[in-house]
Amino acid sequence: MSYYNKISPGYNELHGEEQLKKLNLIKKYVKPGKNQTLLDVGCGTGISSQWNCRVTGIDPSEELLKLNAKKCIKGFAENLPFKDNSFDFVISITAVHNFHDIKKGLEEMKRVAKKEVIITVLRKSRYKNRIDRMIRELFRVKAIMLEDDDIIYFLSK
Repeated sequence: MSYYNKISPGYNELHGEEQLKKLNLIKKYVKPGKNQTLLDVGCGTGISSQWNCRVTGIDPSEELLKLNAKKCIKGFAENLPFKDNSFDFVISITAVHNFHDIKKGLEEMKRVAKKEVIITVLRKSRYKNRIDRMIRELFRVKAIMLEDDDIIYFLSK
C-alpha cells in the first residue's frame, strides 16, 4: 500500500478520468435505489463511489481514504468486516489485481453481497486469466463488457 499512499495527492489526476469512464459504463446497467446499499471494495479516493444510494467504501490505503468524502473504512478485501449478505451491490473497480489473496477477496465480496457484484479487471494484468477463472468458479457471470483498459464483469451469486 505504500505505492498508493505515496501517489495519493495526485491519484485523482492520474486515474480519475479512466475510473469515471468505467463507472459511467457500469451505471448504465446497474441502478441501485436510494435506500439500497453498495460496498465499494478498493474505494480509494471515492471516485467509483459516486452512486445515488447508501455507499460504504473499504480500502487499505489510509492516505487515499483521507481524500474520500463517502463513509469508508480502512481494511482489506480478504477480510471484510461485514455480516453475510450485508450489501445489495458490491463493486470493485480496478482493484482486484492488488489483493494479497485474490481468491479470498472474491469469496469475501460474494459473501457480503445480496444481489450483484461488479468487478473490473485490468486487461493487461498478469493475473487476468487467473482472475477470470476464479470469477467464473465463484459467480454466475451475467455479462462481460470490454472497456479500453478493463474487463467489466457483471455477476450474481
